[in-house]
Amino acid sequence: MSRHPRFSFERLRGIIAKEFTQMRRDRLTFAMMLGIPLLQLTLFGYAINSDPRHLPAAVLLADSGPQGRTLLHAMKNSTFFDFVREVRTEKEGRDLLARGEVQFVINIPQNFSRDLLRGDRPSLLVEADATDPAATGLALGSLSTQLSNGLRNDLKGPLDFLNATPGPIDLRVHALYNPESNTQFNIVPGLMGVILTMTMIMITGLAITRERERGTMENLLSMPTRPSEVLIGKITPYILIGYIQVAVILIAAHFLFHVPMHGSIPLLLGVALVFIAANLAMGITFSTIAKNQLQAMQMTFFVFLPSILLSGFMFPFRGMPHWAQVIGEVLPLTHFLRIVRGILLKGNGLADVAGDLWPIALFAAIMLTIGIKRYRQTLD
Repeated sequence: MSRHPRFSFERLRGIIAKEFTQMRRDRLTFAMMLGIPLLQLTLFGYAINSDPRHLPAAVLLADSGPQGRTLLHAMKNSTFFDFVREVRTEKEGRDLLARGEVQFVINIPQNFSRDLLRGDRPSLLVEADATDPAATGLALGSLSTQLSNGLRNDLKGPLDFLNATPGPIDLRVHALYNPESNTQFNIVPGLMGVILTMTMIMITGLAITRERERGTMENLLSMPTRPSEVLIGKITPYILIGYIQVAVILIAAHFLFHVPMHGSIPLLLGVALVFIAANLAMGITFSTIAKNQLQAMQMTFFVFLPSILLSGFMFPFRGMPHWAQVIGEVLPLTHFLRIVRGILLKGNGLADVAGDLWPIALFAAIMLTIGIKRYRQTLD
């Protein structure tokens, strides 16, 4: 038997040089190795914020007295509330909450200032969209202190007796859609979008890339079929898989986690079809860029990470800086989370979800067009 050659630094240097050469040729993998840590650093360092402030609020101001406006200024100065709308009826405020345009509705009733000065403890109603308890919890928890501090300068001298316990105002907080602040009601519906995003992009990118590596894709494309026919035929079975995942999640949400389902399930299934198509189209586009399955996996993770962090699934969307919200609005998952939570928890209809449905459809059309064009270039 021949003995193993002695350790050689020259051979070691050759192996190292070979690996660096291979790394230089595989530019996509090298970019992922640098890009993913930078992406994580940027997202966790700048974009993620568990203490959301400047939350949009609407006000129903039926009292023109100075004390009512004093309270509004105190709430605004707390930096938790930004008053973006003034409504005339309670229904108008509820509609804004249902569509997610505001997070709170502050209702200051008629004769509020008069009753306050008489010592009658007038009611101040605060309605909150509590589908995401993390987004509203801190703001609601600070309300009593904000109101007491705001009226401190007004209630002096002969009005000082109003500062006694239990306070001059009867604060009533209605946490709508999730009154018990159950985080499962927020997380479980969101998992539907997260799971579909991860699996649909991954299986499409890997399935097509695997066929190219094995040489079977060339045989398929050599048949008298158009690229669009091949691509649609490839992704159709995965639509069925996506619906199976949706069914499993809905059954688990109802029987295991007792998530309320106030809206239309057929509407949710119709919206899910658009969302599944958007993710499959993204996977197809990745498969035209990736040279192998490893690169397809890397690209999937590169998209999945910002999707889960910037969509509002793990952290309050409105707590992120403006630039992060702009990026999040591009992601289909952001809009799908609003839709599925709105349908299940709020009972939203098609008119309520249309504003978030068309960005998903537009994204799907753009990605599918890019994927088809790149496949034509591959064939040439």
